[in-house]
Amino acid sequence: MTLNVGSIDRILRGLAGVILILLPFVSGFGAGSTFLTWGSVAIGAILVLTAVFGFCPLYRIVGASTKRT
Repeated sequence: MTLNVGSIDRILRGLAGVILILLPFVSGFGAGSTFLTWGSVAIGAILVLTAVFGFCPLYRIVGASTKRT
Protein backbone atom coordinates (compact mmCIF):
# COMPACT_ATOMS: atom_id res chain seq x y z
CA MET A 1 0.00 0.00 0.00
CA THR A 2 1.62 3.23 -1.19
CA LEU A 3 0.74 6.39 0.71
CA ASN A 4 -1.13 8.84 -1.53
CA VAL A 5 -2.55 11.43 0.89
CA GLY A 6 -0.36 14.44 1.66
CA SER A 7 0.01 16.14 5.02
CA ILE A 8 -2.33 19.08 4.38
CA ASP A 9 -4.89 16.70 2.88
CA ARG A 10 -4.60 14.46 5.96
CA ILE A 11 -5.19 17.37 8.33
CA LEU A 12 -8.22 18.58 6.38
CA ARG A 13 -9.66 15.06 6.12
CA GLY A 14 -9.19 14.50 9.84
CA LEU A 15 -10.89 17.76 10.80
CA ALA A 16 -13.77 17.24 8.36
CA GLY A 17 -14.18 13.66 9.57
CA VAL A 18 -14.34 14.60 13.24
CA ILE A 19 -16.84 17.37 12.45
CA LEU A 20 -19.05 14.97 10.48
CA ILE A 21 -18.92 12.39 13.27
CA LEU A 22 -19.86 14.91 15.98
CA LEU A 23 -22.33 16.99 13.94
CA PRO A 24 -25.45 14.83 14.45
CA PHE A 25 -24.90 14.57 18.19
CA VAL A 26 -24.03 18.21 18.87
CA SER A 27 -26.24 20.21 16.51
CA GLY A 28 -29.16 17.88 15.97
CA PHE A 29 -28.31 17.52 12.26
CA GLY A 30 -30.49 14.74 10.91
CA ALA A 31 -32.49 14.60 14.14
CA GLY A 32 -35.50 13.14 12.39
CA SER A 33 -33.56 10.91 10.05
CA THR A 34 -31.53 7.92 11.11
CA PHE A 35 -30.14 7.73 7.56
CA LEU A 36 -28.63 11.24 7.76
CA THR A 37 -27.23 10.62 11.21
CA TRP A 38 -25.51 7.35 10.36
CA GLY A 39 -24.54 8.58 6.90
CA SER A 40 -22.73 11.53 8.43
CA VAL A 41 -20.98 9.30 10.97
CA ALA A 42 -19.98 6.76 8.29
CA ILE A 43 -18.53 9.37 5.92
CA GLY A 44 -16.74 11.03 8.84
CA ALA A 45 -15.24 7.70 9.91
CA ILE A 46 -14.01 7.03 6.37
CA LEU A 47 -12.36 10.46 6.26
CA VAL A 48 -10.68 9.93 9.63
CA LEU A 49 -9.42 6.48 8.61
CA THR A 50 -7.97 7.75 5.33
CA ALA A 51 -6.28 10.57 7.26
CA VAL A 52 -4.80 8.19 9.83
CA PHE A 53 -3.50 5.67 7.29
CA GLY A 54 -2.51 8.21 4.63
CA PHE A 55 -4.09 6.10 1.92
CA CYS A 56 -7.22 6.80 -0.11
CA PRO A 57 -8.55 3.94 -2.27
CA LEU A 58 -10.42 6.38 -4.50
CA TYR A 59 -7.20 8.28 -5.21
CA ARG A 60 -5.60 5.00 -6.23
CA ILE A 61 -8.46 4.14 -8.61
CA VAL A 62 -8.22 7.48 -10.42
CA GLY A 63 -4.42 7.64 -10.18
CA ALA A 64 -4.31 10.79 -8.05
CA SER A 65 -2.01 11.67 -5.16
CA THR A 66 -1.58 14.71 -2.93
CA LYS A 67 1.60 13.37 -1.35
CA ARG A 68 4.82 15.00 -2.43
CA THR A 69 7.54 12.63 -3.53
